[in-house]
Amino acid sequence: MLNFTKMNGAGNDFVMLDNRDGTLALDKAQIARLCDRHRGIGADGVLVVEPAQNGAHFRMRYYNADGGEAEMCGNGARCFGRFAQRVSGQSGDLSFETLAGKITAQFIDGNVRIQMSEPHSLHLNASLDSGGEVLTVHSMNTGVPHAVVFVDDLEDVDVRRFGAGLRYHTHFAPKGTNANFVQQLGPQSISIRTYERGVEDETLACGTGMVACALIFHELTGAPSPVAVKVRGGETLEIAFRQEGKVYRDVTLTGPADFVFDGQTAL
Repeated sequence: MLNFTKMNGAGNDFVMLDNRDGTLALDKAQIARLCDRHRGIGADGVLVVEPAQNGAHFRMRYYNADGGEAEMCGNGARCFGRFAQRVSGQSGDLSFETLAGKITAQFIDGNVRIQMSEPHSLHLNASLDSGGEVLTVHSMNTGVPHAVVFVDDLEDVDVRRFGAGLRYHTHFAPKGTNANFVQQLGPQSISIRTYERGVEDETLACGTGMVACALIFHELTGAPSPVAVKVRGGETLEIAFRQEGKVYRDVTLTGPADFVFDGQTAL
């Protein structure tokens, strides 16, 4: 039997596993089965706590719902920080290693603030055909790659159609991209919807997508830090940053990370 914890970060849900003793070895099919909403626990991904390898408190492994390992997940990182704090009993800030770099989690009242790895690969104003229409697409890597499209009305966007078109577009080959659609709400606020690579569908939230959208919003409009980002799940999270020339530093994502339930399941 596998012990697990279910967590939720702004509508992104995760299966949390403690593998600090190194005895757990799940294959891709097992991870996908855990995430299956009909035959498993149901989740957007699986997060595993492992011993650190390069001086942090822990190592974070993140697997998408299809079983493939991904570099980073912003909402998952917040949940990971709170879960690692609970299983370890450690107080204060926590650091953990990811494939996208070292992450730090701070615990602020009921929220978790994570210090993101440094964003890179910013590109603006590409004209790409997606779903039979030419879109103006911006992109940035905030731990994982993200495409960003600004729209007038989020409710009118066919996220599955256009999101899948961008996710598999040759412009982002061979690894593909996540796809975000953004509506400006105010001078420092936006609302987004996200099609996630690996989930292959719209999700209620995406942390790295929020960061990419907020920073590209700043690029296009000059919006100051922090930027409020409302996600499909209804929550509003905060992205703060500092810009030095063309480089973004001290990028943080602040929002909820909630325990849902603990359980056991057969593999």
